[in-house]
Amino acid sequence: MKKRLALLLCCALAFSCCACYSGTKEEEETAYQLYFMAKELDGYPGGGALQSETVYLPGLEDAEPRELAEALMEELLKGPLDERLKSPIPAGTSLLSLEVTGSRAVVDLSAAYGALSGVMLTLADYAVTLTLTQLPDISLVKITVRGRELAYRDRQTFTAQDAQLAPEGDVVSTVAATLYFLDADGQLTGEERTLSLFEGDTQVSAVARALERGPESKELVSALPEGFRVKSVWLEEDVCYVNLSSALLEDPLPEEQLAAALQALERSFCSLETVSETQFLVDGELTDAYGLARAAEPLGG
Repeated sequence: MKKRLALLLCCALAFSCCACYSGTKEEEETAYQLYFMAKELDGYPGGGALQSETVYLPGLEDAEPRELAEALMEELLKGPLDERLKSPIPAGTSLLSLEVTGSRAVVDLSAAYGALSGVMLTLADYAVTLTLTQLPDISLVKITVRGRELAYRDRQTFTAQDAQLAPEGDVVSTVAATLYFLDADGQLTGEERTLSLFEGDTQVSAVARALERGPESKELVSALPEGFRVKSVWLEEDVCYVNLSSALLEDPLPEEQLAAALQALERSFCSLETVSETQFLVDGELTDAYGLARAAEPLGG
């Protein structure tokens, strides 16, 4: 199934302007992409299952991220104009609410969306994710139905990279890592993983992405608070630098919750053979604390 989805979605980010517009310069500055399915894979340039259609949202240049995300979702739910495309989202699906916290958008849809399953659910989830994560303030998307998660999904939060599944031949290499999540007692527990590295990936970026996606085991949960974002991560010699966002600190979280997140990051990065220490930054500035949690001098593995 994963290989099939990889082949279907490998061209998902090959933008194509399907609808013809003669907009003004101001309108061109508000052009965005909506993602739909190709009706026939061999009848569309690139052959990807997900293709984009351009939409213009004039008058929203200074809109807040939530307002802009809502406008994109409303346009997505209307369906495509291009006759070669169709929406993977069931007809009659409506947007009940959309909240943006930090870099995460939580999209709540009506009951019609809950009828999806299997490949069609995956394509619909990715269509929503790719549409929203083109906004610079949104990197994570969670989709619920009438306020509830769909229990039969293998994950509940999505990133644009989830939809950039490539054929097996495009995997540059793999790396073994131990990712740390919370068990039922609230203790950090390691989950052994083999992570795929694609072109442009680093070992530490692959670990960060896998932590954001969450655990594979249903007995574990993510230690990262909702909206938690690793803005960037890189390796200098054997020190892993982890740049975090200050956005989550606007509404202070308990020290224990932030401390668990930092420890999960530190232990996961230090599980790599190439990493012996981690150093945290906030918005690019070295720091000895993240909120109320200590993030002092390089933390050893």
